[in-house]
Amino acid sequence: MAKKILEAFVDQLIASSHYEELDRLYLQNRVLALVGQIPLTYETELEGLIDLKDQLVFLAQEAGQIGSSLAEQEILASQLMDLASPSPSQLNREFWTNYQKSPDQALAHFYQQSQANDYIKIKALSKNIAYRVASPYGDLEITINLAKPEKDPKEIAAAKKAKLSDYPPCQLCFENEGYLGRLNHPARSNHRIIRLDLQGETWGFQYSPYAYFKEHCIFLAAQHRPMKIDRASMARILELVELFPGYFVGSNADLPIVGGSILSHDHYQGGRHCFPMEQAPMEEVFRLQGFEKVKAGIVAWPMSVIRLQSKDKEALLDVADKILTAWQTYSDPQVGILAESKGEKHHTINPIARLKQGLFELDLVLRDNQTSSQFPDGIYHPHPDVQHIKKENIGLIEVMGLAILPPRLKEELKQVEAFLLGESHELAPYHRAWAQELKAQNFDLEKDRVQELVRQSVGQIFCRVLEDAGVYKRDPQGRAGFRRFIESLGGHLVPSQHH
Repeated sequence: MAKKILEAFVDQLIASSHYEELDRLYLQNRVLALVGQIPLTYETELEGLIDLKDQLVFLAQEAGQIGSSLAEQEILASQLMDLASPSPSQLNREFWTNYQKSPDQALAHFYQQSQANDYIKIKALSKNIAYRVASPYGDLEITINLAKPEKDPKEIAAAKKAKLSDYPPCQLCFENEGYLGRLNHPARSNHRIIRLDLQGETWGFQYSPYAYFKEHCIFLAAQHRPMKIDRASMARILELVELFPGYFVGSNADLPIVGGSILSHDHYQGGRHCFPMEQAPMEEVFRLQGFEKVKAGIVAWPMSVIRLQSKDKEALLDVADKILTAWQTYSDPQVGILAESKGEKHHTINPIARLKQGLFELDLVLRDNQTSSQFPDGIYHPHPDVQHIKKENIGLIEVMGLAILPPRLKEELKQVEAFLLGESHELAPYHRAWAQELKAQNFDLEKDRVQELVRQSVGQIFCRVLEDAGVYKRDPQGRAGFRRFIESLGGHLVPSQHH
């Protein structure tokens, strides 16, 4: 049934938030203050809060209240959805009250709230292309990331010219909570952060607006300080998996090339997702002298991963710290591994923690950010022949077997499919060699098989990307090198019948 837009939006606000019928006129006026002189008689069939919000933003644009830029639309949208968001104090009180009864219930409620107020972009996320591809290491997960709206070139240019501000210091700072936004900084009016104490420090917990998997969340330090991987950070992620049952928690590496996109703010990522790497078994088990309570092994994975398991958190932390400290200064020229050159340190790790039925599990992924004249982007980085699919840094999520591929591929892969069917020769130049090779191998392709073929090939290329990023290659020489590192720690292999 059609309703006037303002009435419909306010109805939904009252139904989904702490407001009551008595607040109706107040809310109506708050909305009008934001959207300006829209036609009040405008009727709509829409019912959902987020759809109604999108309609109001469109009407505000039509009425000249805001311009056509994406930034202006997002700022208004975020202000409208702020009306559907509890205050930070109320939200935190509610979260920790629920947590006392059931941590799962507290998380479920906060997750649902973060979707209901459009902080998590559910509507946009449904555009992502996602599928699985079999590999020698198990099924890999492929995502072409279409959720983040792409700004047009004019907007990008305007954002670059916009006055630089040091507030908020970065996109992860606590100061983003409720921040209006501007051309070169996202709108955050509807953003809320749960506060928690971690190893005696204040940290924040929020969900990721453009989530890559279920309950994708971010844990951030209250203090704006650079990322650092050390014993303290591993202690924090182990405490977090205790605090948030069913979540994994991991960290990007803290060096350029192998690190994530934001090295300026200490943070971790987590969520409720079982990644391909988690399902990969240990292929060689070893014991470390003096650490009998900790089981350790090399994981059957394209990147170089040591898995530690123990019921004793402190013992696990001692071993992890020993491995990290050793790796930071470890070189093995026989296999091209170098801890530093010209005073620049090259070695760090991605630590990833889980807690399963009282057993702590910590994966340490060895990273090395050396470059060379042959590989100026990074020796352990996607090599040039696979960069047509993925040339960005391999961060935490990809390390675990979930590819986040750029939006350009949506159209480019369709062109490759058309080329394989002989329907078109429009190809991005960097895909030509790959497309020709695929065509040579599959000269009489049927139309209903072409998409699957291209997807499989993208999955195999992602597998190669991960192999490129592995510091110890999976050939006899690489395996021997990995064993030498384990032996340097005082580790000895356990014969396979004890696995």
